[in-house]
Amino acid sequence: MSNSPRPPASISLAELFGVTAPLSKRLDEIRLALLGDGDTPKTRFGVSSLKIMRPSLSLPLWLGRPANGRLVPIYNLFNYRQPPPGSAWSVRKTEVEDFLGTSLTYDSHNATDFAIRPGTTVVAAAPGLVIRVSSEFNRGGLKVFIDHGRGLITTSNHLGRSLVKPGDLVARGQPVAISGYSGLDAVITFPWGTPHVHFNTWLDGEYVDPFARPGEVALWRNGNWPTPHDGSDRDSAFEPTRWDHGEIARAIRGCKSDVARREILSFDNGFERAAALLFQKNYYPSRFSEPVNPYPAPSSRAPWLDLPFAREDFDGVSFPHGVEPPRP
Repeated sequence: MSNSPRPPASISLAELFGVTAPLSKRLDEIRLALLGDGDTPKTRFGVSSLKIMRPSLSLPLWLGRPANGRLVPIYNLFNYRQPPPGSAWSVRKTEVEDFLGTSLTYDSHNATDFAIRPGTTVVAAAPGLVIRVSSEFNRGGLKVFIDHGRGLITTSNHLGRSLVKPGDLVARGQPVAISGYSGLDAVITFPWGTPHVHFNTWLDGEYVDPFARPGEVALWRNGNWPTPHDGSDRDSAFEPTRWDHGEIARAIRGCKSDVARREILSFDNGFERAAALLFQKNYYPSRFSEPVNPYPAPSSRAPWLDLPFAREDFDGVSFPHGVEPPRP
């Protein structure tokens, strides 16, 4: 096996930055991020936002060079001191703490950021069903959402190109996208902003950290040191989620945003409607006045995910701040 990841795939500038949609749609999304509207507060940023920049990491990646050989650098971790749901999205660093007790995160960060070159293959972290593929310039650019059953959904954000569509069944380790750095934040911060995949994990519709704090169970199959799928057990059992359609209907009635309600109701398929509801609830929580949970029964944390990149490219992850979790 080579000591370096494979050369990245070629993607266009439009794919890279996510400007493939009509210009009018992108301009509306920019206005929503910067100014807000009646249902959505405007994004908060300030001088502390500059602390997120890491040119020593971003510049090699923009130049097409691996940042750390066959290890994927962790760029940001899940913040355990996030503002309450419904408040403005904040890219400031004011109240931050990751699972290691350090500050490799920012106020509203609800995911794990993997720093990779644009054009890198992104794979399914576990077997599942693709339930949504969408692009919102103000909320993470191009995204692929996969339902893994067990109450678990993963989303990969800032993609350049999707290789799947809603309704596709995917195997563990199957390519689902080519990375980019799509979205408004990339355009604003280029070239100091670091190209990355913003990888969300939702358990029962709520953002959770796939890494484990003391006393918790990691969602990664290799504990707090996630690794790519090794090619075995490709037939891992997958059972599609059984949605609570009565709760979905109740949540739709309680949605305060006409735009969000129309988007949710535009899907006739049950899993796509559930995905649209969870998307609106998690990306725009201020559009709902009551909690939303379309799952009929609670689920528990369990090790089920692999690193969402191919074994041909990477062996694992690195924590660039120098503080490392204990190995399992």
